[in-house]
Formats: sequence, C-alpha cells, structure tokens
Amino acid sequence: MNKTRSHVVIVVGAGPAGMAVTSALAKAGHEVIILNRDIKFGGLAEYGIFPAKLKLRGGLKKQYWALLEQPNVHYFGNVSVGIGKDLTVEEVRGLGASAVVFTVGAQGTKAIGVEGDTAQGVYHAKDVVYHFNRLPGYADRPFEMGNHVVVIGAGDVMVDIAHWLIRYKKIERVTAVVRRGPAERKYNPKEIRAICANMDLDRIKQEFDRIRERLIAVGQSPDLVLKELLDEFTTCEPKVSETKMDFRFLASPKRILVGDNHRVRGLELEDNKLERKGDDVVAVGLKRFEEFPCDAVIFAVGDKVDETLGLPYKGGMYVTNPHKTGNEPDDAMFQAYDESAGQVVEGVFLAGWARKASEGLVGVAKRDGDWCAEVVERYLATKTPGEDISSVLEKLRQKLREHKSYPVTVQGLRVIEAAERAHPGDPTCIGEFKFASNHEMIRVIEQASF
Repeated sequence: MNKTRSHVVIVVGAGPAGMAVTSALAKAGHEVIILNRDIKFGGLAEYGIFPAKLKLRGGLKKQYWALLEQPNVHYFGNVSVGIGKDLTVEEVRGLGASAVVFTVGAQGTKAIGVEGDTAQGVYHAKDVVYHFNRLPGYADRPFEMGNHVVVIGAGDVMVDIAHWLIRYKKIERVTAVVRRGPAERKYNPKEIRAICANMDLDRIKQEFDRIRERLIAVGQSPDLVLKELLDEFTTCEPKVSETKMDFRFLASPKRILVGDNHRVRGLELEDNKLERKGDDVVAVGLKRFEEFPCDAVIFAVGDKVDETLGLPYKGGMYVTNPHKTGNEPDDAMFQAYDESAGQVVEGVFLAGWARKASEGLVGVAKRDGDWCAEVVERYLATKTPGEDISSVLEKLRQKLREHKSYPVTVQGLRVIEAAERAHPGDPTCIGEFKFASNHEMIRVIEQASF
C-alpha cells in the first residue's frame, strides 16, 4: 500500500478476532492501536482454551507475539473501554483514528432462568473456565464443587469442565445433563479422550436402556448409537483419579433444589422425548419430573455482550446494520448501527463474539476478524487519512494519564513473560504458570528496571 494512504485504526480487544483484524490491517500498511481490557493479549486463546493444551496455546502465542512486535502495531493492555471504565466509546472515537473496530467478545452472561439459580453451588460455565485458566478477577474466586457435579450441556465446554473436575479436582462423580439424546451430542470426539477413562460404562448402558423406546420412536437405533458413543472411548488418556462420569439424556433442568445454608442439594429434571422438525431433532417436555441429587450445577447456557460498553445494544447483542450492501463479505454485518438515528455509527465496526456471541471458538473468531478487516479496508479506501499515528498516540496517552490508568505495553508483557517462566510454579496452576491477578503482574513490571 502507498504509505500516503495509510490510516490509523483502533482495535478494542486482543482476542483471536481482534488479532486477525490487526494482522490484516497492519499487513496492508495501516497503523493499528490495540486497546485490551486484560493485561495479556489472547482473549479466548489465553483464557478459554484448556490450559493443559500447551502446543495449541504456544502456537497461537508465538503468532501473536510476532504481530505485536511489528512497528506499525501499538499495544495497550489493562485499558478497559466502556461506561465508567478507563475510556468511553466516545473518547476512543474522539482520538482521531479513521476507524474503530470492537472485538471485545461476549463479556456478559445470560440469566440461567430457573428457580433457585442464585443458590450457592450454581455457576456459569464461562466463569468456571476463566477460573481454571487463571483470568484475573476469577482465579481467586471460590468455586465449591462438593462430591457430585452436574454440568448442563453436551459440547466441548462441558468436556473441558469435566476434564478439570475429573483430573484436577478429583471429585466423586460428574454427570452431563443433556436436553436431547446421545446422537445429538456436540463435543469433538478427540476432546473426550482426556476423560473417557473415567466413564461409568455400566451407568451409561443403563441410561440407554432407560431412553431406548424414545430413541426408537424417532428412527434411531439405540444399539448403534451406544456403539458409536463407546467407540469414542477406546483411546483414552491415562486415568489419574477415581472420579466417575456419566450422562443423563433427554432431561431439562427445571428448578434448583436448595438445602441448608442456601446450598444446592439437587436438580428437578423434566423428562423429554424427541421429535423430528424437518432435518432437526428437538426435545419436547413430557411433564414428568424427578429430583436428581447433586452438590453443584454448572450451566453452559451461552453468553451475551456487555450492554455497559456504550454501543447500540438490543436483546443481548450489539446492533448491526440491517440493510445489506451486497458486498462479500457484506459490510452491513460488521457495521455498528444506531436504530434511533436510523443510520450506521460512522467508522465503527464489530467482529468476533462482539458481533455474534458464542459463535465458534478460535478458528471461527479469526475468520470473522479476517472478514471484518476486508470491510474496514473498503471503508478506508473511501476516506482521506486523518491524524497521523503520533498525534493519535499522544491523545491516547494524555487521556489515560487524566484517568490515572495503568496501560501495559509490549515491553511490560515481556517482563511478565520472563517472570512467569522463571517462577517455581504453583500446584493450583494447570499447565504453564500464570500470575492470577493484575496486581501481581503490575508489581513485577514495576520491580523491573528498563
């Protein structure tokens, strides 16, 4: 790109989508400023992937480090954007950049929405994942699990949580409660290898006997589905605990049963049957209920965006342009939109989970970021470059000084990385050692001599 056409773009969020946007725009010759809530970059790649997956995490981290060390990429960690935060959306837009891309993820959590969901021992899956990944603000929270934990869901998040409970917490039993049947399970069969040595095969076979007639009613073969399920358990990682895991299929949680001290004592489950709706199979309640004893319940019920950010918001999502442009990818999908004014928010774009909450993981978020970068490039091509990078950076630093913020640059990140590598370790930490609080990381930076 001709340097005279270089623009300044601010990317808010440094997860897979934000890093993909940054990579594409930096490669095109633009100056990119990253503002990230967390001190560390990575988002889901740092705090969502199971921490024992060192090869995957290491590969992503290596890519991100190479990107942040590009001369036209400027990183500011520990800078939160939103109402009452380090910077407001309007302050960010007022810094003089040609465009602002929000890739802040889905930081809100959907209400569980069942009676008793405020009891002690009821958790959101995302909070638990953040906890064992040592995200500051979650790492030191108490997550009391008891002996028997129910995880609602049949996807990869359920498997990761079961992995943590089985191999690290070593509780007595984990039960995955699944609204539909075993044929509709969503997890990757490769992921189940981490925990399949702990499967309670007798209980699972009994469960198939319990739901046999309901599977046959929709044309499914219970014996074939059971064989397919058990075949996934033939290559397992070595067993390290005596935890037992099983499934409760065709069951929907209706009420949390609460005992002494407002703690979970069980779940009220409704029995379901399966019905075919076109190509899909759906669960339909049978109005038959049972009490299912357990000590904790973890709900993987999805996420929503943070409505306090300051962008147009509706129904758990930021509002995007409803009027298609006909481009590929369609610009409208990524443009923030003000419904009250009936127009796009000029120069403001969305990507990743901020655009579509809980849609896929790292690979999907990266692809969304790549598409968004194409849309932003088309937008920039219609604009005359605004203020230069030195001017925008000076305005940003001045704003952060006014708000008494503590931004962390790549230099500070290198200090943290070196300190973590040199740390003797922590028995509560899975995989590589990580500091569990912003305070610890900032103290390490301040103690270093630059």
